[in-house]
Amino acid sequence: MATETTPPLSLPVVNAQGHSVGSVDIDPADLGGKVNKQLLHDVVLMYLANQRAGTHSTLRRGEVSGSTKKIFRQKGTGNARAGSKRTNKRRGGGTAKGPKPRDYEYHLPKKAVRLAAQMALLSKLQDQETVIIDDLKLPEVKTKVVADILKTLQIADKTCLIGLAASDIDAKRTIYMSARNIRGMAVLPASQFNAYEVLRPKRLVLTKAALQELCKNAKWK
Repeated sequence: MATETTPPLSLPVVNAQGHSVGSVDIDPADLGGKVNKQLLHDVVLMYLANQRAGTHSTLRRGEVSGSTKKIFRQKGTGNARAGSKRTNKRRGGGTAKGPKPRDYEYHLPKKAVRLAAQMALLSKLQDQETVIIDDLKLPEVKTKVVADILKTLQIADKTCLIGLAASDIDAKRTIYMSARNIRGMAVLPASQFNAYEVLRPKRLVLTKAALQELCKNAKWK
C-alpha cells in the first residue's frame, strides 16, 4: 500500500574525512513522490527470479536404469500388487513430479521497474541509510584508503553500494579496484542503479553529483 507523498528532504553532505560541508535538498517527487512497498516487493522478486539458473533436474521413472518387469506376479503371492523397480515408491526409483530444467525469467513493465528503482532510493534516503559525500577520488589504487573512508563514515561493518555519477567515471576504475577486496562492497555508476541493487546493501554512499544525476531522471535500469 502506498504511503502519502513526503515533504522535501534536506540531506547533509560530508567529505571523505566525515566533516559536514553543507547540505542538498531533494524533492521526493523526483523519486516517485512516495514509496509503494508492494511494487518494490514485486520488482525485487523479478530480479531474483531472473538470476535463477533453472538447471535443476530429476530422473523420472522412465529415465532411471533398471528393468521394467514386474517384481512378482500380480496374484497369488499374498502381497500387494507391485510394478517395476523403477517406481518412485522404491529406493533407486524415479522421482514423481520432480523438477525439470525451466526458465524462470519474466519482466514487469519498464515504467514500473524504473519507478521502483526511484522509490528504492527514496526509501534509503528517508530511512537515513544513505551517505552523501561531496567528492570521492583516490590518487591511487589502495584498499586501505577506501576502508578508512568507510570506517570514518561509520559503515565499515555493513554492506555498502558506492554510486558514482557520469562525471566521476574516470575515478570509477580506481575506486572499484580499491574496493573489490572489501567484503560486501559494490561500485556502480548511477545509470546502472535498479531497485534490487539499491535495496540489497545496508548503506548507500553517493557522491553529490551521483545523487543529482539520479534525481534528474537518469537512465534507471
